[in-house]
Amino acid sequence: MSEVEETLKRIQSHKGVMGIIVVNQEGIPIRTTLDNSTTVQYAGLIHQLSFKARSAVRDIDPQNDLTFLRVRTKKHEIMIAPDKEFLMICIQSQTERTPC
Repeated sequence: MSEVEETLKRIQSHKGVMGIIVVNQEGIPIRTTLDNSTTVQYAGLIHQLSFKARSAVRDIDPQNDLTFLRVRTKKHEIMIAPDKEFLMICIQSQTERTPC
């Protein structure tokens, strides 16, 4: 089993993880643990969001770059790890979260 597959399997085994998507530079999913329609929806929208977030960080400081993005909603927590060639998206359920 490749390193990538082992890493995806390890992340997927964590409590509350609903799915993982790996997207290329064009926003096309290349690995996923979710169904096709959910994958396409998340991949397209999160790819755009991460591109805008990276642009905002660079506009503030051209010497800086986006390394990680976390989005919390009422239902999910979406963790985004951008790289030069790929973008990893991890979707986790918020049902385990305790109220503040």
